[in-house]
Amino acid sequence: MHLLPEIIESTEAIQDIRRNIHAHPELRFEENRTADLVAEALSSWGISVFRGMGKTGVVGRLDGDLGPGKMIGLRADMDALPLQEHNNFAHASLNPGKMHACGHDGHTAMLLGAAQYLSNNRDFKGTVIFIFQPAEEGGAGAREMIKDGLFTQFPCDAVFGLHNWPGLGEGHFGVTAGPMMASSNAFEITITGRGGHAALPHNSADPVLTGAQVVLALQSIITRNKRPVDAAVLSVTQFHAGETSNVIPDSAFIGGTVRTFTLEVLDLIEQRLREIAHSVASAFDCQADIRFSRNYPPLINHETEVEFASEVMSELVGKQNVDTSIDPTMGAEDFAFMLLEKPGCYVFLGNGDGDHRSVGHGMGPCHLHNPSYDFNDALIPVGVSYWVKLAQRYLEKN
Repeated sequence: MHLLPEIIESTEAIQDIRRNIHAHPELRFEENRTADLVAEALSSWGISVFRGMGKTGVVGRLDGDLGPGKMIGLRADMDALPLQEHNNFAHASLNPGKMHACGHDGHTAMLLGAAQYLSNNRDFKGTVIFIFQPAEEGGAGAREMIKDGLFTQFPCDAVFGLHNWPGLGEGHFGVTAGPMMASSNAFEITITGRGGHAALPHNSADPVLTGAQVVLALQSIITRNKRPVDAAVLSVTQFHAGETSNVIPDSAFIGGTVRTFTLEVLDLIEQRLREIAHSVASAFDCQADIRFSRNYPPLINHETEVEFASEVMSELVGKQNVDTSIDPTMGAEDFAFMLLEKPGCYVFLGNGDGDHRSVGHGMGPCHLHNPSYDFNDALIPVGVSYWVKLAQRYLEKN
């Protein structure tokens, strides 16, 4: 690896910041302590700080000493998950029911490390925008920052994001052009019938039977309406109905998620979901009320920025450790909103297989959103060096 010596020397200090954040997790739009920590660090390094964008977001602006030029945006997420941590090492969560189980503590710390280095080495032309985003976990914090004028106040020419990735080799990178993460959407279907005595079902319009038929019929969208080459997932995850064994209830509730890599496939699935739910309900003398929520769009990397970022990654860790055609995932990420506004690239940084965890970790696997997860601190100098080299090369190139 070609890591910068100054960054290697600062790794322990950045690790301390990471573990501080890990021990004090905050949920979406509640990242006040984390935002204070970020803002104070940026300010101490002479970086201009802007707060309150996207409620608890923090933005740092650093202008190079060589005059105006292009503007690059680097983004890290700050929020934790509503999860009880199973680890008991020294930096385990001090906030019950809250945990950094997705590595956002590491993402924030690495971007801070890059901000510190670039502040000490301003021999570049142009501007670096450090975007510390709240509420990635379900709150669409990226969208809220954009609504509050992120790219109006800071008109970035390109924007880049990063996420640690368990299972990918420690310090390796993965990326692909085009769709890399799926859209995230939720549906709720309420079947309303006519309740009655379970021993006299002919007097009722049974929403439970109707709901069961709807659940089965929805899978035909994936197998019979969508082209086989277009990836998509439709999962029913909730079915609630009734309170006792001898009463047919008045209604049944069905909930679930839809994931796609394109908006065209999403349009098809939503249309067919509505048609099937209404038609099946009508066939069983019931009614269907449907709510379909489009939460996050698909994350689609831009080809030019992927090629550029891949060159930087290869220079940093070796071409053999960079997978430029990594399999897309059906997980979702609200950095997708930023890629709808600006060209850019989102990459995975391998977190390893969990062997990095010290004594005191939980018994579960080191997977994202798992109560035994912990960010791999060995990634800190790699991630910081990536951000620094990316910014320097981009501003130099442009």
